[in-house]
Amino acid sequence: VQLQASGGGLVQPGGSLMLSCAASGFTSDDYAVGWFRQAPGKEREGVSCISRRDYSTYFADSVMGRFIISSNHAKNTVFLQMNSLKPEDTAVYYCATRWGSCSGATMAARNYNYWGQGTLVTVSS
Repeated sequence: VQLQASGGGLVQPGGSLMLSCAASGFTSDDYAVGWFRQAPGKEREGVSCISRRDYSTYFADSVMGRFIISSNHAKNTVFLQMNSLKPEDTAVYYCATRWGSCSGATMAARNYNYWGQGTLVTVSS
């Protein structure tokens, strides 16, 4: 399994960015794609995830109502639309996958098996 994350950049507070995660190499459709972020000096935090089979989703409280996750199965790509960005959203964002579904109970880095490279999101004026 290979993952390629893209779309990071510099944005002003209140602005928007869309991250993309292109995935390949799956032998089953029973998997979930998650987005994580890690700010300097902090632990990696689960942000959101989506299940491939039933489109079930999860959002961390810190991004609920501001971030939207979606997927394009034909292109094997998952998107994270980030709106109303705040300086505290600044971090390196990673996409990752796990076999099975997406849920808050499994939204921890240790439960995800394959990782893409990170993409830096900086929210600053």
